[in-house]
Amino acid sequence: MAANLDIDNVDLKILSLLMEDANMPYTEIAKRVYVSGGTVHVRMKKMQELGIVTGASLKIDHSKLGYDIVAFLGIYLEKSSQYHEVADQLIRIPEIVSVHYTTGIYSIFAKIVCRDTKHLRNVLHDKIQNVKGIQRTETFISLEESVERSVKLEI
Repeated sequence: MAANLDIDNVDLKILSLLMEDANMPYTEIAKRVYVSGGTVHVRMKKMQELGIVTGASLKIDHSKLGYDIVAFLGIYLEKSSQYHEVADQLIRIPEIVSVHYTTGIYSIFAKIVCRDTKHLRNVLHDKIQNVKGIQRTETFISLEESVERSVKLEI
């Protein structure tokens, strides 16, 4: 909390409620936090300007859209100094939904969503392996996701 003195418990309560349900109307948040709807709006605008809130997104069940494979990819770089160039190329591949610069044996850890194993193989072979700077990769197919959430804020 000390890192950002412009944020108080009201802001944290607002964020906490929106992390539980991003569709919750500001008027409902205002009732629960005991402030006006205008206050919620002003506080959210402030947190956007501070870069705390960077946008909103939909949570999609990709399998219901025909994307049945989720895989994680450990990427070894030729040189760790190539991270930014490689990441810039990886984000252009639509099947890659997240990219992380990591410690440990991999330089990069990425999450990929594909229709099936053939699609995954094509993405790996035709797209990822052609990225300049990638030495090799290791692929881990997810069998089930049990938890995906934001960190619970301490208020």
